[in-house]
Amino acid sequence: MSPFYFYSILFFYHIGINLDTGQANKKLPIMKTIFNYLIAAVCITTFFPGCSKNDSNSSGNARMQVFLSDDPGAFDAVYIDVQDVRINLSSDTANGWQSLSGVHAGSYNLLTLVNDQDTMLADSDIPASRIEQIRLVLGPNNYVVVNGQQIPLETPSAQQSGLKLNIHQDVSAGVLYQLMMDFDVAHSIVQTGNNHYILKPTIRTSLIAAGGSIKGVVNPFNFQTGVAVFRGPNDTVTTTFNSALNGGYLVRGLAPGTYSLYFKPTNNTYRDSVVTGISVTNGNVTAVDTLRLHQ
Repeated sequence: MSPFYFYSILFFYHIGINLDTGQANKKLPIMKTIFNYLIAAVCITTFFPGCSKNDSNSSGNARMQVFLSDDPGAFDAVYIDVQDVRINLSSDTANGWQSLSGVHAGSYNLLTLVNDQDTMLADSDIPASRIEQIRLVLGPNNYVVVNGQQIPLETPSAQQSGLKLNIHQDVSAGVLYQLMMDFDVAHSIVQTGNNHYILKPTIRTSLIAAGGSIKGVVNPFNFQTGVAVFRGPNDTVTTTFNSALNGGYLVRGLAPGTYSLYFKPTNNTYRDSVVTGISVTNGNVTAVDTLRLHQ
């Protein structure tokens, strides 16, 4: 989590903005003073771009988060060694694969991911296109624990070609999607002999749009402007900056509802601005009219 996001939530929770009138309340001078410090702190995120969950430039990409969950099975533990997550956006099932960025490789005990528990395997921008298939590539360190004994779990194809799953769904630019991969351990592990276990995975997948998005442009953009998203007087949902390249900003993953935007320029010769009444619907991008800052 970026310093800007963390401190903005704390700050706006206590200070608030009167969104019904579209004007900052009588504490606005304090807001401006503290916001100036917040903007200085957020400059750190320039050097750590992965900290931000929203984009300052509305490109033609969607964003996809991949989660892993499990149904219970009759084992003490089931560990899989996740090495990569790949998607295929083409009909070329042999050569059309690409790895997602931000994959959290490591060993996961599937039996800790039951009863609505899950873990994020990847968080990546992807081209707005059609996702045909996804692959979960495993390493060599897969095993089950039965009666306290650790037993290797054979994965005949998962280490070479990966566990391949069909998706066949379109994704739209500017929208956050969440893909759930739900292992069914009880039907995925086959015992073929004494202490001999093979992984023949049964995995259910679901890809859904996680809320809607807001995008827009701030002018001028030869300096950055902080953008805070509100749903109520004391409810800061998230924060971002506009792009220094074209002034664009994009905020993803918003629950359906009505939002307001508070704009704080880093150039203090320009005034703060508020835009209210922005409607967000699931799976869609709401385009806000270009905001022109005034001195």
